Amino acid sequence: MDSYISLVQAHPILTAMAQFAVLGTLGEVLSKWLGAGRVFSPFGLRGTLLRALGWAALAVCIKYAFTGFIGFVDGLVAHGLLPAPGALGRAFAVSLAMNLQFGPFLVLVHRLMDNAIDGRSNWANLDKSLLSLLWFWVPAHTVTFLLPPDLRIGLAALWSLALGLILGWYNRSPRPA
Repeated sequence: MDSYISLVQAHPILTAMAQFAVLGTLGEVLSKWLGAGRVFSPFGLRGTLLRALGWAALAVCIKYAFTGFIGFVDGLVAHGLLPAPGALGRAFAVSLAMNLQFGPFLVLVHRLMDNAIDGRSNWANLDKSLLSLLWFWVPAHTVTFLLPPDLRIGLAALWSLALGLILGWYNRSPRPA
């Protein structure tokens, strides 16, 4: 764990990019596998590599948002515009602010990147993606913001993998009886 912390401290942006490139892409692949009920290459090599690059780019935005929204909430508290919460309240406030303000932007950019990679326009279920900000990401990031800063991006990348598993499970093809 000490080696991981040292690496994250020495290279915060690169480690964020690497973690999201691997775990975010793996979450998408596993979602497709679970949905189809079989192991296959859902995106091909080119599509998988482009998705990994997309996740790496999103990671930079996420890393900056994590820092920025902590400052945002702390600024609101300092100016008396938000009551001073305890650790859980602060984590929830940061998560809620980030997911309501930055979250829709991230969902749309992610979909735009997927559309560009796939070479087609797909806006199906965008409403479900936006709703995931409330039912999944606000609680998940509340837990994330309870952790020390050096562990937050790693957990967020793991949450991306977890969401892929959840979505794959609920989007499974019906099995013949």
